[in-house]
Amino acid sequence: MGNVTKKDLVEEIAGRTGLTQVDTKIVVESFLEAMATALKAGNNIEIRGFGRFKIKRKKARTARNPRTNEYIQVEEGYKPIFEASRELRKRVDTAYRQGVRSDEQSQQELPVSPSHFQQPPAEPFTPPLQAT
Repeated sequence: MGNVTKKDLVEEIAGRTGLTQVDTKIVVESFLEAMATALKAGNNIEIRGFGRFKIKRKKARTARNPRTNEYIQVEEGYKPIFEASRELRKRVDTAYRQGVRSDEQSQQELPVSPSHFQQPPAEPFTPPLQAT
């Protein structure tokens, strides 16, 4: 299965909104930076219909290096995690169930084409006129 990169997202959003890829890249990078800043400040991020980003505390523990069989102490720390919303989980599950081939021989992952998302393109974005 292929990965969707930031560049792929910028191209898709630019195509849907009518913005240039340069402007869209600025928006996407600003959005990601705002999310990172909020998480660094200890805030959770909730996007209805998509999911939640939050910080989880990981306790200190003893781990084993499988190559050397050596035990090491891992310090406590914090990591960001993502919890998909019920709606997103359902949409992904439905998409995979509909895309799975009926023959039992194919156990490969479904191909993903980043330039062809499921939703039709929206009309070009036109910013509202401001009254002067």
